[in-house]
Amino acid sequence: MSKARMAGQPPVAPKKSKDTMKTLGRLLKYLNKYWLYQAISIICIAFVTIGTVYATRFIGIAIDEHIVTLDFQGLARVCTTLFMIYVGTSLCTWLQSYLFLVVGQNVVASIRKELFDKIQRLPLKYFDTTTHGELMSRVTNDVDNISMALNYSISQVFQSVLTLLGTFAMMLYLSVPLTLASAVAIPIMIIATKVVTTRSKKYYKEKQERLGKLNGHIEEIISGQKVVKVFCQEEEMTETFSKRNSDLLEVGVRAEIFSGMIGPIMMALNNMTYAIVVATGGLMMVMGMPMTLGIISNFIIYSRQFTRPLNELANQVNSMMAAFAGAERVFEVLDEQEELKDTPHSAELTEVEGDVVLSNVNFSYEEGHPILKDVNLYAKPGQTIAFVGPTGAGKTTIINLLTRFYDIDSGIITIDGHNIMDIKRRSLRSNLGIVLQDTYLFTDTIRENIRYGRLNATDEEIKQAAKLANAHEFIRRLPDGYDTVLSDGGGNLSQGQRQMLAIARAILANPSVLILDEATSSVDTRTEMKIQEAMQNLMKGRTNFVIAHRLSTIKDADLIAVINHGKIIERGNHEELMKKKGFYFDLYRNQFEGEEAV
Repeated sequence: MSKARMAGQPPVAPKKSKDTMKTLGRLLKYLNKYWLYQAISIICIAFVTIGTVYATRFIGIAIDEHIVTLDFQGLARVCTTLFMIYVGTSLCTWLQSYLFLVVGQNVVASIRKELFDKIQRLPLKYFDTTTHGELMSRVTNDVDNISMALNYSISQVFQSVLTLLGTFAMMLYLSVPLTLASAVAIPIMIIATKVVTTRSKKYYKEKQERLGKLNGHIEEIISGQKVVKVFCQEEEMTETFSKRNSDLLEVGVRAEIFSGMIGPIMMALNNMTYAIVVATGGLMMVMGMPMTLGIISNFIIYSRQFTRPLNELANQVNSMMAAFAGAERVFEVLDEQEELKDTPHSAELTEVEGDVVLSNVNFSYEEGHPILKDVNLYAKPGQTIAFVGPTGAGKTTIINLLTRFYDIDSGIITIDGHNIMDIKRRSLRSNLGIVLQDTYLFTDTIRENIRYGRLNATDEEIKQAAKLANAHEFIRRLPDGYDTVLSDGGGNLSQGQRQMLAIARAILANPSVLILDEATSSVDTRTEMKIQEAMQNLMKGRTNFVIAHRLSTIKDADLIAVINHGKIIERGNHEELMKKKGFYFDLYRNQFEGEEAV
């Protein structure tokens, strides 16, 4: 099921939550490129804030100087001024929202591209220890949460802060006593926000982690649906899903409950503030202190304008906490160790003859648990080397080391005398061709799937490669021929047809060294003969490494290396090994007798 348990590789260690301010700092770095847009947006926000504050003041002036005195002409002037201010603030609000959306979308596109580029540079062991669903959750859900915060929350924060400052300054200008009365509830708001934010952040982080695990489970079960049905495990898988879904529901409800507490708390404190302002203002008027009805009306509005930004900041807890949790998970991927970079002295591998040597090679996926032990092997140009042995003996591991999907612990591997550690990875792999038992085909046309072996290949070269792979005839019979679009993983083709396309792709790539993970173990005898013929066409003139499951297919190999418990315990051609009557002899006899019995 999970790849983390395959091939003796270590499980992924749980990662600790990063510092929120550090995460915020990294997010803000992405915004630096768009400083002009941000500057214009802040100017627009400042204009909206000033306009809103002064518009409220004009309402108080209208009450004291025009409504009370029945000055309708002056009231008309004030109304005209208010109309102009509101039109201006509306235009500025639209402009700053538009600019922040543009910036947010561009930043998220940059993060998504950087994340995808990073994935291309991660070593194979990362994918062996991380479920595809978990990784997809980071690329999609977590990036979307960042997008929501950048599109809306950051502009809301700027506007709320400026509104707080502008409103507070005007309140102090109008009346210090009423300002103090309005500020009674502020400490309670701040404390409540801090308490709720701390708890909700914890639950939002846990929610994202559980969502990633649930996505990984869904992806795994969908991919293995045939196995689930064969073993009648539908009910068990449904129960497992229900358990993980319930876990996500539990922590999701907690996160939403804590973040949802902010609104009711703020509403109650707002109502309390209104009552305090009205009572204080009325008492001041009764006592003959400098106070007017217009100022009291202003303070009622200002107290709302003052607490509204606090409410809005609190209401952004949901999206901000989800964004921080998502950003932390995205940055965890971006901070993963990449494949070792080529050194300045790394060389290009040109005109490869195919002389491959493994000298005293040792390797372990996990320290203290060796997989290969002191492996020595020599392949002359044009030879076919076959690896046989029980499952888990280390056959595939040798292939992973030849391709530098993993790097050896000690020893040396050379191609034409060049240490592969001193060869550029791209150059090394471009000279290696691999045909795996589990063929992967992309959701594209057959033509483009074959062309994946060499992107600049012509249609005629693709057709010739398909003919050599014995794939041309079945492709020609398809309704759209080479333009037939394959379903996910090539599911609309048979196993044998998929293998033929993989062989055609390798033929087109024209590698100097070929690696074959037995491609005929899952097909019928007739198809196997076609694939074997295609493989013979592919292997001509190349150094070949073959992982053999059916021993009858490698009887003609120049050298057969028998691997058990990470060591080469026997070597020789088929006749030599059969004469020894050792481990290979027993493997071959048992398999042959099993086939005879069938």
